[in-house]
Amino acid sequence: MKVFEKNENIFKILSEAISEGIVVVNKEQTIVATNGSANEIFGYEVDELTGEPLHKLIPGQYHKQHKTHFDNFVDDQEKRTMGQGRELYGLCKDGTTFPVEVGLNPFTIYDSDYVMALVIDISERKQSEQELKHWAKIFDESLNEIFIFDAHSLQFLDVNSGALKNIGYSLEEIRKMTPLDIKPKFTKIKFLDLIEPLYQRTKEKLQFETVHERKDGSTYPAEIHLQLSDMGADQVFVAIILDITDRKSYTEKLEKTVQERTERLQEALAKEKDLNELKTKFLSLVSHEFKTPLSGILTSAALIEKYTKADQQEKRDKHLATIKNKVKYLTNILNDFLSVERLESGNVNYKFTKFPLSKVINEVIYDANMLLKDGQRIKYPKDIGEYIIDFDEKILELVLTNLIRNAIKYSGENTTIDLQVNYIDDLLTFSIIDEGIGIPEKEQVFIFKRYFRAENALLDQGTGIGLNIVKTHLENLGGTITFSSEENKGSTFTVQIPVTNIHS
Repeated sequence: MKVFEKNENIFKILSEAISEGIVVVNKEQTIVATNGSANEIFGYEVDELTGEPLHKLIPGQYHKQHKTHFDNFVDDQEKRTMGQGRELYGLCKDGTTFPVEVGLNPFTIYDSDYVMALVIDISERKQSEQELKHWAKIFDESLNEIFIFDAHSLQFLDVNSGALKNIGYSLEEIRKMTPLDIKPKFTKIKFLDLIEPLYQRTKEKLQFETVHERKDGSTYPAEIHLQLSDMGADQVFVAIILDITDRKSYTEKLEKTVQERTERLQEALAKEKDLNELKTKFLSLVSHEFKTPLSGILTSAALIEKYTKADQQEKRDKHLATIKNKVKYLTNILNDFLSVERLESGNVNYKFTKFPLSKVINEVIYDANMLLKDGQRIKYPKDIGEYIIDFDEKILELVLTNLIRNAIKYSGENTTIDLQVNYIDDLLTFSIIDEGIGIPEKEQVFIFKRYFRAENALLDQGTGIGLNIVKTHLENLGGTITFSSEENKGSTFTVQIPVTNIHS
């Protein structure tokens, strides 16, 4: 103590020039001197610590271990940093603690041993270290991939564990690679062109989607967030990578769902539109097609009442025949409507039997002959007398009847309706060729739609559902119907049905 009193001025001059806190203690760990920095660090006034035990500056929980370390240090008499490998804390006058770094310097003056402790408050450094550890933990534990690579060589410098896990490479392997090694869609020129705005500082960040390739050769879609940063004196790129496999899958699924629902909605709207059109056409059809024959029936019935004499039987028979024909026509219309209903509901039972083809054709032509106009004739098919086929007889009769009657209806007097039959490669083909009014080209696409009637056929009686019924039945049985037509020259309807085991 006397030594420091004698040299107090010298100590103060020297110690106050040092920014670190200086605390000098003797072998008994009694404080013999402090500088202004030490007093400020620990919160004491000038000379307030002189003569106080060193424990006053050490938190209580460290007192016991501190004595052992101090005694060992005094015995060794070597300069060193105190508490190597451990965290040291100082105790302020107000009871608060703070992390410190302490350098110990033993010295002897006039046969007395002392220790000079250079004390540094490292609170800011510890805080920075904690923040650095915190950010390092965030970097390493991020679920997104983070790549850091040199801005000039493009070589990877560091990556987080999330990236290593997804990409499949070790850290040692990845540090020998560049982004081009994991981006199969990029050449070096293309990649440098992409990141040029970052070099030029015209953009702070780039965001784009690409494909990454793993070590095992598999790929995955990735969203890249890339920016240029300074790391000390060097420039680096920091890339945050999002594996968007799930997003892509969800987006594709969502787009597909939206597309499917849009298509279904469009189909529903189209069906509703068609249904409204069908309703309108149906009402118009009923109004027209039923009104005319009913009017004829009513007129004939009224005239019959006037022919009461015995010699007027011929006139009565004429009007009775008219009534029968009109009723038969209405019955056919109602049967067509019932056929449509059964086809739509799926309530149609087909019955396959073996029968002579000539039987059906003879019946169809016989009935059709009664409808022929003056000079019209039906050309009978050749070489069908021995054909025995296995098919639904009623449906075949309906198909041929409908087509031949249409040919008669839409052809003029003195014309020929040619019915041809061919059997090739298990397909029985019927061709009905007429010399009639034909179908306008612009309307041919609608010819099989229900209730459709071409403009040049509106003056003739008809429901517009016969061809629709024929086509539906044929498709249900694996057959087809096609046609070719030229306005004012005629039409050819071709029916093909699959028939095996035909006999001739």
